[in-house]
Amino acid sequence: MAHGGGGKLMHQLLDRVFGPAFGNPLLDTRHDSAQFSVPPGRLAMTTDSYVVRPIFFPGGDVGSLAVHGTVNDLAMSGARPLYLSCGFILEEGLALETLGRVVCSMRDAARRCGVQIVTGDTKVVDKGKGDGLFINTTGLGVIETADVIGPTAVQPGDAVVVSGDLGRHGMAIMAVREGLQFESAIESDAAPVHEPVLALLRAGIKVHCLRDLTRGGLASALNEIATSARVKIAVEQTAIPVREDVHAACELLGLDPLHVANEGRFVLFVPAEAALRALAVLRTHPVSAGATLIGRVMEAAAPLVTLRSAIGASRILDMPSGEQLPRIC
Repeated sequence: MAHGGGGKLMHQLLDRVFGPAFGNPLLDTRHDSAQFSVPPGRLAMTTDSYVVRPIFFPGGDVGSLAVHGTVNDLAMSGARPLYLSCGFILEEGLALETLGRVVCSMRDAARRCGVQIVTGDTKVVDKGKGDGLFINTTGLGVIETADVIGPTAVQPGDAVVVSGDLGRHGMAIMAVREGLQFESAIESDAAPVHEPVLALLRAGIKVHCLRDLTRGGLASALNEIATSARVKIAVEQTAIPVREDVHAACELLGLDPLHVANEGRFVLFVPAEAALRALAVLRTHPVSAGATLIGRVMEAAAPLVTLRSAIGASRILDMPSGEQLPRIC
């Protein structure tokens, strides 16, 4: 508890753990707030909290997830990420070695994304009043297009594209949490996606909507967008990429991979005539190399999402009724 008390131990924590990892001229002033200039244009700002269990999982950890998740939320507005804040809630008794691993992972993720962590906060709560480690990150970015990217910009005739295979993050967490053994190792898809998004915009492709496929997966994202735009979204099951091992794991657990969370995947809506060019751009980036055209948008009297199966039958693709996998991000 003394590490959160504002005294010598807290300052030792800042000097030995956070300072060496996150240090930059803005953070090093140790003022109550960071002061900086931003490029001209519209700004995007977002915040999220990360409570995933286990803290370390195949393909990532809560630290890299906290950076990638907030960077990806900025990217979904067409924003280039610039700055992050981070807040830590630490439970008394958390090993400093564990905290150090997470902080170093955040440092590496921030460098990869080209963002600076410019302010932060640390609190320590009593043993039993937390669950080891929680992180909140807030992000600020500048939007690199004059167009408004969002669900209300979706139009009948738009093509629907996903950036890669689905379901690996949720299944990777579930396998560790439940001690499940599969024939092949399933690693999380967690990754930053701002680079392919910015590449689309810099290629002059008109993007109508972007949505990262986190909790609720593809099914929730499509239903949210159909409701906002008041359109029908029709997707083809055979076109939606799901790895065989992920599909098998979902079948074992009674889960639909279209409802499972991802942390490095997004869905993209573009005019139909721009779809092939968008796919070509996405496929030049490793994180979106598996981009696929999965459907289209149509006019409808009421918002609707349909899924056509391999045998040609169509059914309504609804939102999951609840949270299938808690504490997954």
